Amino acid sequence: MAPKTMTAEHKAAMKAGRDQGRAVKSYLDALEQHRPRRGRQRTPDTIRHRLAAIEQALPDASSLRRLQLIQERRDLQAELESKSAPTVDLSALEAGFARSAKAYGESKGIAYATWRELGVPADVLKRAGINRGA
Repeated sequence: MAPKTMTAEHKAAMKAGRDQGRAVKSYLDALEQHRPRRGRQRTPDTIRHRLAAIEQALPDASSLRRLQLIQERRDLQAELESKSAPTVDLSALEAGFARSAKAYGESKGIAYATWRELGVPADVLKRAGINRGA
């Protein structure tokens, strides 16, 4: 049996699907990372204040307490670094999502309510052309 060749049209459709999936994934990942968390938010200043308190408590701490303080210090340092990292341009990702989401959702059978449950704002879905009846 001879190997089947893909038409240029089929290759273009596959590329479009990959591009749509990439745009949707990037936006949804960014939404998840920037979702507001419950409770009082830590600022870089409050993190630095807690790091200073840990440094003061370390010399007099018991071995188990020192272990916990050192781990907390590592966690806080990582959090401080992540807060100083450049923020994602959500508007650019949102624009790519709006261009791709309708076709992607139709091809995968994704309903309006599913998009909303993932945290996609209604106005973004409207710009994408996804309506409640979808």
